[in-house]
Amino acid sequence: MGKAGKALREVLEAYGISQNKLAVVMGIGRSKIHYWFNEATDPSAEAVLEIRKGLQKINQAAAAEFIRLYLDESDENEA
Repeated sequence: MGKAGKALREVLEAYGISQNKLAVVMGIGRSKIHYWFNEATDPSAEAVLEIRKGLQKINQAAAAEFIRLYLDESDENEA
């Protein structure tokens, strides 16, 4: 699906952050994180910002990496 889900998956796996931990910090259901993580649905632009805020509470580097991966345009330039 979208780049946000791929970025989220990479960051959670790389930094050892569970979907449940992020959901608790964000104050949302784990199923929402699960859908994004598995690219079943794309988070809205507002949700991307909330994901970043949630990750910042857990690990500043993870939040920065999430945004870096999300904004990376190299995949689009290959087309």
